[in-house]
This record gives sequence, structure tokens and C-alpha cells, in this order.
Amino acid sequence: MAVKIIIPTPMQRYANNQEEIEASGATVGEALHHIAEQFPDLNKHLFSADGKIRSFVNVYVNDEDSRYTGGDATAISEGDTLTIVPSIAGGIDGVGLGGSPSFHLENNPDLVELSNDEVLRYSRHLIMPEVTLEGQRRLKAAKVLCVGTGGLGAPLTMYLAAAGVGTIGLVDFDVVDVTNLQRQIVHRQSTVGMPKIDSAEQTLRDINPYVNIVKHETMLTSENALDIIKDYDIVADGTDNFQTRYLVNDACVLLGKPNVYGSIFRFEGQSSVFYAKDGPCYRCLYPEPPPPGMVPSCAEGGVLGVLPGIIGVIQAIEAVKLILSEGQPLVGRLVLFNALKMSFRELKLRKNPECPICGDHPTITHLIDYDAFCGVGTGADAETKLNETEEISATELKAKFDHGDKFTLIDVREPHEYAIARIPGSKLVPLATITERLHEFDTADDIVLQCKSGMRSARALATLKAAGFKKVKNLVGGITAWSEDVDPSVPVY
Repeated sequence: MAVKIIIPTPMQRYANNQEEIEASGATVGEALHHIAEQFPDLNKHLFSADGKIRSFVNVYVNDEDSRYTGGDATAISEGDTLTIVPSIAGGIDGVGLGGSPSFHLENNPDLVELSNDEVLRYSRHLIMPEVTLEGQRRLKAAKVLCVGTGGLGAPLTMYLAAAGVGTIGLVDFDVVDVTNLQRQIVHRQSTVGMPKIDSAEQTLRDINPYVNIVKHETMLTSENALDIIKDYDIVADGTDNFQTRYLVNDACVLLGKPNVYGSIFRFEGQSSVFYAKDGPCYRCLYPEPPPPGMVPSCAEGGVLGVLPGIIGVIQAIEAVKLILSEGQPLVGRLVLFNALKMSFRELKLRKNPECPICGDHPTITHLIDYDAFCGVGTGADAETKLNETEEISATELKAKFDHGDKFTLIDVREPHEYAIARIPGSKLVPLATITERLHEFDTADDIVLQCKSGMRSARALATLKAAGFKKVKNLVGGITAWSEDVDPSVPVY
């Protein structure tokens, strides 16, 4: 029987760039194995070594999570749609479907009166029966912590400030870079080089001088997360790495705080509200992270500049709804947005009774080492950590060109990146195709591998080493270092 399988953007490059694939099979497992046979590169992204669907890949049959209907053995019927929902970077029956969760402001029991100026400023809110003067006072009393002031944090914080959320906490330790300005609208050309939380504070105070901005210029860690988060009512996660996502989730579960989640990649986004008191947490959706390097970051894969505006605004709406105790929050629901199709899909989420932190018998009772949990510095990530004999700097590569040395320079980026900027004499072999093109290389040749920053080419080096190549080096810093240290005429992107 034929079914349609929706391939998410991060996996499309392993499926001939197809968004939808027709497959046959009587079960979820059979259908997925069918497409894995058609596209072998999908296999390692869908299945672990024991042939089971990976824990960071969820498969929905129509709108039902197959993990709760039989997993790999879930029966499928002619015309069903299977949606693959991988981790990118998240109920109880009735929760989020017919009423608000049992969330109440705890840090600010005494609501503060509004000044006449504030009454005028928020007048469009005050005349709404869902908000009124009482609701606006609740917004003023609320404390929301925004982890990250980047693509998601920018629209999120700006709309929270405009809405009159009284205290907005900012966690960030980065500085504003010109490449941020394509999407991080809280920052400006005039603030390039400034710490992001200072730049964001400047914009937010200009939007609403009545908002209290609390700055935490630090990396969120297992040592400081509980102390920072405990003073806030709601946490909004705008991070871009799995270590911090799991850290934020676990801290929110342990402290009983709602976690307003958003993630983005290229043209697609996800959003939900993880609130373990009433529904699932992030670990219920994704028990484990993908191996390091398997899911490309926005720096590698790109992101449409306006996409975080959509997802960040959804996060802001959810935070406001929680504060007002109005509407149907995204507890127990995951919203998927596709900008290319201009479509929204909603999938139901369930609380996992076996969840290690919010399940019936939790095994995680304190914050852990999230770098180790996500495999940073170990396992697959360790393969990209090279010794000095396997690395070459941009200036050393320039010297090889100048001396007339014979070597092959392989660029493992994507064709559209190669069109933006390239090192003269390089040969394009995208990382996803390098295994099938090993026959094009000679093990006797000196080979230098490069990408944008040196990360993808380091993974390519590990592949060549495993295939028996000995004379291989990785360009440290990639084409960015080449532009900065050798040839400024090569664009940096």
C-alpha cells in the first residue's frame, strides 16, 4: 500500500532534495526502510545501528505520534501521511485543547497600578475583554526570562516589551556581528561590536521605558541556571544549540516553570510550550539529542531572515497568553511552520511516562553535564578534533600555492556557497557526496579539505582517514580564514 512521507528540510539533501516521497509498507518501520533503501544516506539519519528509529526522530502517522501507537510496528493504511519530525537546533488530554494550564504568577502576587501614561500606552489592550486593566496589571507584574537575544529572541523581546511585560531578563554573552542584522532585528548597524544584551536593552528601552530589563551577560550553565531562572515566571528558549535546550528544559522542569520553545532552520520552524505540570517536556518529544554534526546549524544551513520573526512572535503570544491565563496555550501541541508553503501544521504531543525528568519515575533530579550528554567533545564530535599534523593554516596554504606544491584542494561546501566565494583552484565535492566520490581521489596525493569554518571539512577528513587516506589536511578556519588572512577580496558570508 502506498503512503506519503514528508521529509523535513534538514534531511532533504539526503533524499535528492525531495520534500515528499511515496513509499510502500504495512507499518511505519517498513515504509521508512523502503525510503532508506531508495536513499541510503537517509539510513543513518533515521535508524540506529540496531535498526531502530533514532530517539531524536519522531514519526507521526497523520497527526498521531507513532511512538504511542506501536512505534516501528504501527500499522499504516493506503493514503496515510507520515511526517518525520527530527530535533532541530518540542499532554495530557484536554490540556492546550480546551483551556489554560494551571499556571499562575508566583513571583508578583501584588499587582501594581498603572500610571496614566501607561493607561494611554496600553489602551488598545485595556479595551479587550480578554485583557482589561486587570490583565495589563498582570503583564506588568510578570517576569519573563529570554535565553538568547538572537533570531528568536529579537522579535520575542521586542513584542514582550511593547506588550508591557514588566520585567524582561536577557541571557546572552555574544556580541553583535554584521551577519546578525539579516534577522536579529533587535540589533542595529550602530551596535555592531556591542554586547548583544546591551544592544537589545537599548532597543527595548526605546520601545517601552516602563519595562525593567535585567541583564545576565553569561553563558547559561548547570552551575548558574537554577539561580537565574528561579526568579522568573516564564522562560522563553531562543537558543541555537542542543546543550542549552536540554539545560533550559531540565531547569524549568525542576523549578516548575513553563518553557516557551521555538526553533528554526532555513524555511521551517517549530514552537510549543513545555510545562511538565500539565503536559510533556522537551525530553518527552526528543529523549536524546542527535549526534554532534548530524543536524546542521543555521550558520551552516542558513535561515530565511524573516522566519524567526514568525516563530519568535508565536513565542511572545504564548508567553502573553500564559500570563493572562487566556486562550489555549501550546501545551501538548507542536506547531510546524513551513514558510515556502506558507502552511501551519499542528501535532499532538503526549507526556512520556518513562521520561527521565518529568515521567512517573524520574532519574534526573539535578542538572547534569550537558556537553557530555550531547556528545560535545566525545563520540562523533571527537572525530572532528584534529591533531596539529592534520591541520593547515590559511597562510601555510598560501605558501603551498606560492611554492608550486602539488596538492588537491577539496571544497566540501554546497554549490550555492561555492557560488558566493571560493579559493582559486579548489574542487567542489559537497560533504553529503564525499563517500560516493572517494574513487575520484588518489591515496597517494596530498589533499587539503576546506569549508566555511573548518567544521564540515574536519568531518570529511575523518571520512577520508577511515577510507585509508593518509596525506590529508584540514584548512583551519576554512574560507573565512582565507579571506581574513590571505585574500580580502574573497567575500565573507
